[in-house]
Amino acid sequence: MTEIRADFVWSRPARGARGPKPTHTRDEFAQVSVQIADSEGIDAVSIRRVAQEVGVAPAALYRYVRRKDELHDLMVDLVFAEQAPPELSGHWRTDLRVVAYEARHRALRHPWLTTLSTQRIALGPGSLAWMEFAFGAFDGHELTADEIMTNVQTLIAFVTGHVLGQIGEEQASARSGMNHDEWLQAMSVHGEEIIGSGRYPRVARLMVEAAGPHDPDHADHSFDLGVERILDGMSAMVGAR
Repeated sequence: MTEIRADFVWSRPARGARGPKPTHTRDEFAQVSVQIADSEGIDAVSIRRVAQEVGVAPAALYRYVRRKDELHDLMVDLVFAEQAPPELSGHWRTDLRVVAYEARHRALRHPWLTTLSTQRIALGPGSLAWMEFAFGAFDGHELTADEIMTNVQTLIAFVTGHVLGQIGEEQASARSGMNHDEWLQAMSVHGEEIIGSGRYPRVARLMVEAAGPHDPDHADHSFDLGVERILDGMSAMVGAR
C-alpha cells in the first residue's frame, strides 16, 4: 500500500533553497494577505494580488507557497499568533472561557476567518499553541482523547456559529441601510400579524416576552449564556472523573 504524505507548508524551509537569496518572508506575504482580506474580503486574496502588493512577480511568490491554499493556511496561523495563550490556570472552565472569548474576538477582528477555519485545520505554530492550551484545560480529569477533542470542537463550533450570526446581522444592516432597531421597527407590523393570528403561540410568546432582541448588547449577552451552558454540559463529564 502506497504511503500518502501530506506536504504542509510548515514542513518545508521558510525560505526556498533554490535560486537567489530570498528578499521576502512567508510571514510578510501572509501579513499582506490578511490586510487585503480584512479590507476587501477573502475572495480578493490571490497569488497575483498579493505579489502585486508586495512588489514582486507572481512567479516569485511560488518560492514561498505552492498554491493559494497554503497562503490561506499561513493567514489563519498568523491571526492565531496575534495573541498567545496564557498559562493554564488549573481551572478547566476558566481556561475554556479564554479559548471561547479569544476565538470570538479573533473572528470578529478578521471576519473572513470563519470561512477558512471551518476547513481542514492548519497545524502551524500559532494554531498549535492554542490547541495545546485548549486540550490542556482538561489535564488531571482523566478524559479520553476523543472526549477532549469533542468537548473543544463543540465549544469552537458554538463560537463559529455565533460569530457567523453576528457578522450576518452586520452585513444585513449594511445592505438594507437599517440598523437592528430600525429593522425591528420595520418588522413590527408583520410581527403583530403573526401574534394576532394565533397560529404560532410559542413564537408569539417569545416575540412578546423576550428582551434579547431589543437589547443593544444582545450579541454579547447571548454569547455569554451560550458558553456557560456548553460548559455546564461538560461539567457532567468532567466533574465525574
